[in-house]
Amino acid sequence: MGRAPLLIAIAVVLAGASVAPAAGSDDTPPPASAAKPRAPAEPLPPLRMSADRLDLDVEAGTAVLTGHVELAGGAMALRCPRVDVRYDHVPHVTWARGTGGVVAEVSGVRAEAPEVEVDVAARALELRGGVRLTRGEGWLTADRARIDLATGKVSMSEVKGSIPIQAGAQGVEPLPRAP
Repeated sequence: MGRAPLLIAIAVVLAGASVAPAAGSDDTPPPASAAKPRAPAEPLPPLRMSADRLDLDVEAGTAVLTGHVELAGGAMALRCPRVDVRYDHVPHVTWARGTGGVVAEVSGVRAEAPEVEVDVAARALELRGGVRLTRGEGWLTADRARIDLATGKVSMSEVKGSIPIQAGAQGVEPLPRAP
């Protein structure tokens, strides 16, 4: 199946589909984070999808997109070979996992990892398995990274990297080089 028919199939099957919290009505904000309460969220933009192939199980509420998969919505764009999707009866996408080498762009930050999970209710991306984040000349590597799509905040574990410092910045002294 070519890209155009696949996009039409997705549009027909998921007509009116959008990314939405896993529970509650369209007017209900996502659950508050245990660490920090959130203000009521704005409605999420639709999740646009394209792929070479779509395998859909309407009864199970699942879909598998394979081959040149692209997902985009709001400030996020994601590319990888495979994405597994779960959706509810509305249908709203409630969960997605990309595998096979993921490249995500979020508000000017490029993230690369073997796997990503989209936590729709929390509006976050969880990248796993050796993550590399780049922005401009700076880069960070980590075992895991979580990107909050609402705030743009990033949390990482097992981090290494390089962040450039502007030459001549006031009060900034260069660090001595290790012998």
